Amino acid sequence: MIVDCAEYYEGKRVSKVEITHINEVLKKPNHFVWIGLQEPDEEMLKTIQKEFGLHDLAIEDALRAHQRPKIETYADTLFVVLRTVQMKDGHVDLGETHFFVGHNFIVTVRHGSSIAYVDVRTRCESTPHLLRGPAFALYALMDAIVDQYFPVINALEDDLTAIEENIFHEKLRRDNTAKIYYLKRQLLDVKRSVSPLIDICNRLMRFDLNFIDQETKPYFRDIYDHSVRINEMVDNSRELLSAALEANLSMVSISQNEIAKRFAGWAALIGVPTMIAGFYGMNFTYMPELQWAWSYPMVIAFTIAICLFLYMRFKKSGWL
Repeated sequence: MIVDCAEYYEGKRVSKVEITHINEVLKKPNHFVWIGLQEPDEEMLKTIQKEFGLHDLAIEDALRAHQRPKIETYADTLFVVLRTVQMKDGHVDLGETHFFVGHNFIVTVRHGSSIAYVDVRTRCESTPHLLRGPAFALYALMDAIVDQYFPVINALEDDLTAIEENIFHEKLRRDNTAKIYYLKRQLLDVKRSVSPLIDICNRLMRFDLNFIDQETKPYFRDIYDHSVRINEMVDNSRELLSAALEANLSMVSISQNEIAKRFAGWAALIGVPTMIAGFYGMNFTYMPELQWAWSYPMVIAFTIAICLFLYMRFKKSGWL
């Protein structure tokens, strides 16, 4: 459950820390602790709560997971929840990461599908002049999470392009509508995950939030810009999907009209000989054509001529 637990001083990693020795590190000036947890159980979270003095409600949220993205303050601790996204087997896989941030510690709790933050920690350790405290670690982690949205949205846009190709350049298929609705559902999941990020970043950039030092606050503006861009990309894709759905329905209607026109044309062609045969199937006593030697071939020729004439007209007008 414990991915890593380390002590930092002046942006440099000092050593690994045992959970039971965290209190000793927290008492040191200019030191902070960075702990990474993955799907911890209740006992582990209770231990973390005791060491850092975390609020019961925040621990309850971190244990249960399935929380909406949010930012909350509990006394001298900041609690942040973010949704993580990844593409797995052609669909969006969602996860969560919870952050507990204090003046001298940061605790990350991962649930579900999520990237490992080992690379983020390594990058932060390579820039000790920036890693002065847990605030910059929070920025680096949030930045890594937000950057994961771009390849997901790009993949969804590729799926949208493939659907548009199917609608306009291939034969109509019933599964196009199902694919559109499935893609709309995935975009809605991404929208719900990324939309609250704008408010979270706004809150982190506010001057009344003393958990974030003034030197680190401008970095959250970069995450804010990325969040706005992702929101715009999602909204544009959803609008294009709505247009694709309308286009697909229009193409289906046009295809059905074309089929109906063909049926009507062939019905007219079949109706002519049926009508003529119907006349001669009547039980009239006096029918002058019956006594004429050339009546049968003339009727056949007349029927064929009318059918050919109608066929050429329908073909020219696009009904056949």
